[in-house]
Amino acid sequence: MTALTSVAPTAPLAVDEPRARFRDLLLGEWFKLISLRSIRWGLLLGLLGLVFLNVNAAIADVNDWDHFSPGMREFFVPSGSLAASFTNNACIATLLITGCLGAVALVSEYSTGQIRTTFAAVPARQALISAKIVVLTVVMTAFGVVATAVSFWASQAVLSGKHAGISLAEPGIWRALLASTLLPPVCALTGLGLAAIVRHSVATVVTTVTVLLLIPNFMSENHHWSACLYHATPFRAWQVLHDLVGTPVNPHIPFPADPAGEWWVYAAWAVGGALAALFFGSRRDV
Repeated sequence: MTALTSVAPTAPLAVDEPRARFRDLLLGEWFKLISLRSIRWGLLLGLLGLVFLNVNAAIADVNDWDHFSPGMREFFVPSGSLAASFTNNACIATLLITGCLGAVALVSEYSTGQIRTTFAAVPARQALISAKIVVLTVVMTAFGVVATAVSFWASQAVLSGKHAGISLAEPGIWRALLASTLLPPVCALTGLGLAAIVRHSVATVVTTVTVLLLIPNFMSENHHWSACLYHATPFRAWQVLHDLVGTPVNPHIPFPADPAGEWWVYAAWAVGGALAALFFGSRRDV
């Protein structure tokens, strides 16, 4: 009869999995972003809506051209020509569209509970949020480039029928185009930061609309404190930067804005939104 020998249990083999690289996080966030139908349709319909608003303004100016006085025609070119390429209504629509899409990019994960799975798969939360910030910034900047370029080209093509179009050689035109191009990523990062703070779908959208659009409408440039707050909003910053260089300042505005300072407003909102997303987004999963 043979004796039974005990065999010591062997330890499970340790499998060394490669650590996720930052470009892997970027790729994952890219697929996650474009997988949201609200983002895809929002970008497409938003782009079409912005181009329509701007081209429609140029068509309206062409239809009214014969009724313009010589002084109005002289003033229209180049200031009115530039204004028709990206109107105030288009700016308001950009604030709403890109701000809400930036918020949806993060708050959708909180509403569905996917954020817990995401953090469980990638414990490096700040790296993950950083990848989301980079992807959102690139996508919204591309959106701004396309919307601004197509709107400018289409509106100037319409205005050229009355010889009222302007070219890219116009002084100050690149500052105005750059302001319109960078407005989407600034608003999107603001919405992303607010989403990390609020973390509720409806409340986040309402907060984003209130901060970017409603609050500036209650401010004016008649008092110093109100003018300082007004000039610190993305909406007013865009208006100042979108004016051509050399445009006379309205004498009825007691506290006009400085265009150079409005670039800092853009930077402050974008950086503030990114920092809020990094701080609050990496500490909460509910």
